[in-house]
Amino acid sequence: MTNPATNQAIAYVPLATEQEITAAIADAKATFECWRDVPVPDRARLMLSYQQLLKAHHDEIAALLSSETGKTLADAKGDVWRGIEVVEQAANIARLMMGETVENVASDIDTYSLIQPLGVCAGITPFNFPAMIPLWMFPMAVAAGNTFVLKPQSKCH
Repeated sequence: MTNPATNQAIAYVPLATEQEITAAIADAKATFECWRDVPVPDRARLMLSYQQLLKAHHDEIAALLSSETGKTLADAKGDVWRGIEVVEQAANIARLMMGETVENVASDIDTYSLIQPLGVCAGITPFNFPAMIPLWMFPMAVAAGNTFVLKPQSKCH
């Protein structure tokens, strides 16, 4: 990975092998069986803790994004903050996870809906928003009781 402003190497990031990807998916499937049963308030508290970590390291993350993408520091900070906002919403997942019951939609017929985790989710993200778009994806999926496999764009500077 090179800094586009200086063209200097700033990091070396290995690409996952096919076997490593297969193992990550298998691990996500196995983890889902336990994670789906974690109570919603506990998952919400985890998102609050994650949000606090992101806020505490906001400037450091933004500086890394700026050097990786060539974005201005202000743009990189905005990238991180917009993602933090979604993590905050994920922390309020309990409200979004409530189903509903409607009595007498027809004669002697009641309806109800359940909100349940689906399983393993996946995201492939673009290189130009390396914080914001992943933070739009995985916090909501994980807070809802799913597991998540993230594959960042392999195009790096």
